[in-house]
Amino acid sequence: MAGAWIVAAKRTPVMPKGGAFNNIPASSLGAAVINAVCGDVDVPHIDQVIFGNALYGGGNPARVAALEAGLDESTPALSLDTQCCSGLDAISLAASRVRSGDADAIICGGLESYSRAPIRQHRPLKAGAAPVAYDRPPFTPWPDRDPDMLDAAAALAEARSISRADQDAYAVESHRRASNDTEAAREIIPVAGHDRDGFTRTLSTKACARLPVLAGTSAYGLSAATTAVEADAASALLVVSDRIASAWAGPRIQILGAETAGFDPTMPALAPVVAVRDLLARMGVMAGDIAYAEIMEAFAVQAMACISDLDLDPAVVNQRGGALARGHPIGASGAVLVVRLFHDLAARGRGALGLAAIAAAGGLGSAMMMRAQS
Repeated sequence: MAGAWIVAAKRTPVMPKGGAFNNIPASSLGAAVINAVCGDVDVPHIDQVIFGNALYGGGNPARVAALEAGLDESTPALSLDTQCCSGLDAISLAASRVRSGDADAIICGGLESYSRAPIRQHRPLKAGAAPVAYDRPPFTPWPDRDPDMLDAAAALAEARSISRADQDAYAVESHRRASNDTEAAREIIPVAGHDRDGFTRTLSTKACARLPVLAGTSAYGLSAATTAVEADAASALLVVSDRIASAWAGPRIQILGAETAGFDPTMPALAPVVAVRDLLARMGVMAGDIAYAEIMEAFAVQAMACISDLDLDPAVVNQRGGALARGHPIGASGAVLVVRLFHDLAARGRGALGLAAIAAAGGLGSAMMMRAQS
């Protein structure tokens, strides 16, 4: 089968909602990373732009970003919404199009702005009635099987007996790794004068223990420390065909395969376990073969359960910190994972395997496996 290769990957810093990127539309963040990956390579023609996005409120932000970046008007663009899985699924779709021979070069990734997301309201059913505000759309047709993500994560913690203290310890370690990260400059482009993620800090278990419970019980509940903060960011990668990759002198990371899976909507955090297991089986790879794994940390308990169920070595997971120390820019988060893997695998060298996995509301999970070629 023809191959699909990542030859460039960049992201913006991840900034908390209402922070440094408060006035920047998601499409402008997307334009910045499009320009960054185009500046890293010399590809004469981009066949398509595919970006994941969940909060834009309609339209086609991928097209807006492509035009704002100065790509030729003839370049088509597609926006994809599978909520938190969107960015990773956009890369998977790009890889499939390249492998099929339908495209030679696609810019893909995710863009998101919690800060600039539209205010959501349902139209009134009767003339003269007031519109009804809502926080999120339904993710299943069954109200009793469509839990708030906080509540679902809290239920998982209770079911698995993952204590508040253990979740706190996981969050502290995520921030510690991120604070000690000396390699982030490889992947981040400065935006609005900022070149580092805005949420990372020194965190202690004592400080975590003082935080109120957001959901669940005192013994197993979630807090602000163990829940990823809402955030703004964009990330982009250039996925190319064998023909282009063979002539490329820089780092080349091969996308070996990807999987998406559906799971119990009341336990969405476990959906990536199904996707990863299917992917490992199809690739003939064992969990112990993975050199770098980027597992989304929407919640500490979600990442902990996935690591345990997949028998991954915690030392290879989120080695430079995870989303608890960065934030969660929904539609961009999965692509951020792959951007980080691109740079880590390129530094590690030929043959190293990388794994990315993320969950989404409604019981969806996506996973991707990559291998360093040069």
